[in-house]
Amino acid sequence: MVQSGSNMHERQHLYIDGSWVEPNGEGTIEVVNPATEKIIGSVPVGSESDANAAVEAARAAFSSWSESTVDERSNYLNLLSSALKDRGEEMAELITSEVGTPIEYSRMAMVGTPRVVSRSYAKILDGFVWEEEVRNSIVVKEAIGVVAMITPWNFPLHQIIGKIAPAIAAGCTMVLKPSKEAPLNAFVLADILDEIGLPNGVFNLISGHGREIGETLASHPEVDMVSFTGSTNAGIRVSELAAPSVKRVTLELGGKSANIILDDADIPRAASSAIYSCFGNSGQECSALTRLLIPEDSREEVVEIIASKIGRYTVGDPMEGTSKCGPLVSKRQQESVSRYISTGIDEGATLVAGGEGMPNGLDSGFYVRPTVFADVTPEMTVFREEIFGPVLCITTYSNEEEAIELANDSEYGLSGGVWSGDEARAMKIARKLRTGQVSINGGAFNITAPFGGYKKSGLGRELGIHGMEEFLETKSIQR
Repeated sequence: MVQSGSNMHERQHLYIDGSWVEPNGEGTIEVVNPATEKIIGSVPVGSESDANAAVEAARAAFSSWSESTVDERSNYLNLLSSALKDRGEEMAELITSEVGTPIEYSRMAMVGTPRVVSRSYAKILDGFVWEEEVRNSIVVKEAIGVVAMITPWNFPLHQIIGKIAPAIAAGCTMVLKPSKEAPLNAFVLADILDEIGLPNGVFNLISGHGREIGETLASHPEVDMVSFTGSTNAGIRVSELAAPSVKRVTLELGGKSANIILDDADIPRAASSAIYSCFGNSGQECSALTRLLIPEDSREEVVEIIASKIGRYTVGDPMEGTSKCGPLVSKRQQESVSRYISTGIDEGATLVAGGEGMPNGLDSGFYVRPTVFADVTPEMTVFREEIFGPVLCITTYSNEEEAIELANDSEYGLSGGVWSGDEARAMKIARKLRTGQVSINGGAFNITAPFGGYKKSGLGRELGIHGMEEFLETKSIQR
């Protein structure tokens, strides 16, 4: 049974047009700590009229904000980055209590990365080319307008900043609807944006249910663009709602990414890395490398390495710095991942580690056992469907061509990995993968490179200059 906890974060107002206002909707959304199953806070349920008011405020603010100077927008981005640094520990602990992310990972990825992303857009503005001459034309980049932003729970602040920062840089105004599972950090962000003096109406925050707030924003005639991150099915619905008004839609959706170990790779290093590439944030990453493709001859070695190391992937209280894997975000998510684990067993995959039930020593919290399956074949459910939990699936291949075919045998195309002792060979493979990003031999994530997917993993790109250009229109002026 879910109980109320101490240190409650109760938010009773929505942020519209530079003020905290009473919502017109009824009721609240309770936020549950997935490690303790206790209620840690609540946010109000906004209504369609609240969403309309937020869009109206953003529309009214657009004319003046879109004409603000590059220096003004750059200054706000730097102030935002500094404020996130000053409140970093507060935000990290809050996100850990909302999502269950281990605290060290929260400090680094959940708060540290958004801080750097904010600052990166100030640097991008410094050298961005807003207009150029093409023969007798001046080609001008302009802010697209009012942007509706619908964000998920797994990287709540990072996904918000990945939209807000380029929108601020571009000169757009915005309305944010954060996830129901992890909305509290968005309210702290609104406090920060208010405190740094971002002009009224530039940023607006509406909490509530997707079927009301999300659908209102996606279909609203005064919204020029929808930036959505979430499930593929929800992204399809956003596209359907946006289509009648022909607004721009960017989508960052699901993934079932493959990690290929070639026969000339450093097998121990690649196999060890495969654990962390799959299990980061308890496997709740759309870009997680959840399918490990290995040479047939290396099957025993890889399985032995992973089996020996998975025990060190400690599961427990995410506030303790020693835990590498925390709970899943909700009871619903726990049940979903548990069903996939059971399905993998039922369909004949070889259980290497983990399995059904709670991790040893835990009897509460939304935990599952970090699980590894070997001998997974393409017709199995766990090979094809996004699990969104700490479940690694190992599949063998007979030759390089089959490895590429298996990697591309997915309706998704968000991420990927290639391991080889020959970088040129790895690069050749990477170019053949139908996916939005590929890491070679564990290449580090780059916040200034474009992030996004092929196929059902989405439309458009986030981060870096490419992410900012999603928020811009192009105009040609002939003379």
